[in-house]
Amino acid sequence: MEVLYALPMKQKGQEFVQGISITFVLAVVAKYLGSFPFLSIMGQLVIAILLGMLYRGVIGVPQQAIKGISFSSKTLLRYGIILLGMRLNLVDIVHAGPKVLAIAIINIVFTIFVVYGIAKLFKVENRLGILTACGTAICGAAAVVAISPQIKANDNETAIGAATVAILGTIFTLLYTILYPVLGLTAKGYGIFSGATLHEIAHVIAAAAPGGKDAVDLAVIVKLTRVALLVPVAIVLGVWTNRTERKKNTVVQKANWRSIPIPWFILGFLVMSGINTLGIVPTGFTNQIILLAYFLIAMAMAGLGLNVDLATFRRLGMKSFAAGFIGSVLLSILGYLLIDLFGLK
Repeated sequence: MEVLYALPMKQKGQEFVQGISITFVLAVVAKYLGSFPFLSIMGQLVIAILLGMLYRGVIGVPQQAIKGISFSSKTLLRYGIILLGMRLNLVDIVHAGPKVLAIAIINIVFTIFVVYGIAKLFKVENRLGILTACGTAICGAAAVVAISPQIKANDNETAIGAATVAILGTIFTLLYTILYPVLGLTAKGYGIFSGATLHEIAHVIAAAAPGGKDAVDLAVIVKLTRVALLVPVAIVLGVWTNRTERKKNTVVQKANWRSIPIPWFILGFLVMSGINTLGIVPTGFTNQIILLAYFLIAMAMAGLGLNVDLATFRRLGMKSFAAGFIGSVLLSILGYLLIDLFGLK
């Protein structure tokens, strides 16, 4: 009897491992492909989600692997975001000055409202519109997957939102490198411009490269200033979603702190940022933690890609892509004007 009970348990364990193994292999392949010159602009996160979508479309996802894939796309994602906090040094943000912080805040608020408004105009589903807006405004796919649980988005919406802003970021990175000679910005100004308007950290680094090391360093600092603002945005959206759902209920529930969804993994991100800021962990080890963070998030992206139905992506993704594209153009224009206004050209 014990043997008969053990067999299903063992089988379930093997099925769970199978799902995780698929996302692991896809993340490894994405990491390798991301080392090539052109593909490095896309970054391993974008490649991972596209590989997941391709795998599902060509090979298909075994039913028994779904639990392991879900673990990668949800649990490993949270661990990855927490560890990614080691990328952020809060002192660098302070040293960047109030003008850079002001640009980051203005850009984020403007972009969230504009992209969400355009998405509503295009009749994009509400949660997908929010995810597209936050991904465009803050930090690409990482923002999408961090905001997703706060607004209770499903896997399809999360994957489509992440893929949309990731592809948009790649397009605008290429445009920035072409436009750099004609923008009339100093290396410092171009670095701030790239960091204040592009989507992923990988995009920022790739786009700022023509401006040299100083442009890249400043671009990353400005970008991480936007990343830091992910925490308050996630909390505000969580509270807003919670309040909206309560209003929809026929029975009025009294609001209390327990009813507010606290994004513990994002707070963990902030704690790790504090640890990095204090310099407790040696630089070499910190770099390894950051690599691990990106790899875990890449596994999560692969998991999300494996959950995307291409027909659904074509049906839902094109309108959100259009909203994100228009919003990205307006964000670039606003970012350029703000740099000129604050005398940072």
